[in-house]
Amino acid sequence: MNPDDPLLKILACPLDKGPLHLLVQEPEESGDALYNPRLQRRYPIVDGIPQLLPSSGEQVTEDEHEELVLRISGGSDISGSLRGPQTPGITP
Repeated sequence: MNPDDPLLKILACPLDKGPLHLLVQEPEESGDALYNPRLQRRYPIVDGIPQLLPSSGEQVTEDEHEELVLRISGGSDISGSLRGPQTPGITP
């Protein structure tokens, strides 16, 4: 799944029905996932198919949640590279 996939606009969390954020992982990490920051739940994507059953989601720790929120908001990701649009002089 890629960030431009139109399917991302219609996918929703099975618990609160709110939007999900795509987490693209580095190749050496465990696969891509969809994340619900409101409930701090991550849903795996297996072979390109989002696993959106409530039982498929996993609760993340508070530290991991803070890191994921930074990634979603355009901060540094795990590899240290910047993600998302950057405007000079404005920090996210």
